[in-house]
Amino acid sequence: MSLEASFTKLVNIMDELREKCPWDRKQTIETLRPLTIEETYELTDAISENDWKGIKEELGDILLHIIFYAKIGAEQQKFTLEEVMEGISEKLIRRHPHIYGDVTVNDDEDVKKNWEQIKMQEGKKSVLSGVPKSLPAVVKATRIQEKAKQVGFEWENKEDVWKKVEEEIVELHEAVAENDTAHIEEEFGDVMFSLINYARFLRIDAEGVLEKTNKKFISRFTSMEEEAQKQDKGLADMSLAEMDAMWNEIKRKKSQW
Repeated sequence: MSLEASFTKLVNIMDELREKCPWDRKQTIETLRPLTIEETYELTDAISENDWKGIKEELGDILLHIIFYAKIGAEQQKFTLEEVMEGISEKLIRRHPHIYGDVTVNDDEDVKKNWEQIKMQEGKKSVLSGVPKSLPAVVKATRIQEKAKQVGFEWENKEDVWKKVEEEIVELHEAVAENDTAHIEEEFGDVMFSLINYARFLRIDAEGVLEKTNKKFISRFTSMEEEAQKQDKGLADMSLAEMDAMWNEIKRKKSQW
């Protein structure tokens, strides 16, 4: 089946479900929102696992949501699916003058700078205005820093960034010594923001590597629970020293796999 035929088939199914299915007929943009967020996270999970079958499935779910929102938009006489597609096509052409115009770029950094400059010309009041408020904090911090970079607000090298991390850690220790909760929270946030900035300079995804660490901890902790069960014990019945020894042994074994 061709791309056009497959897309038309999906749109027609959505039209039919909206007309005949009680659940689909009941949905609004507000009721779909949490489901869309869930589907997006399921896609990111599949990407993290390098699960191509899962990626394909989750992309289908998200595509369905896009068509669903467009269907509701058309019903409310706000916009049509055709307008959605035409709008993004025009935006891509407008924001890629090095492809569809006479602008010359040297690398991907030039492309991103041009992108932000064009957005400002389109009426954006701030280079940060495009950062969604509901983004997870680590992702949001990364996007804020990347956007600030496009106007030149950026450290020159990773060594200077690390010095800033160390400076923020010292300030955190001082706040802890003062036992001032509000100050501790502020300085802890500054440490995290600086570390995320350092991750950018190392060209690693702070959110992604933190999730890998989460998964690593879960794997080791559940293994520890299983090992304790083999010994007819519960972790709550073991001393910290016993759990620490078991943890280190599991860590050693997993590093050999």
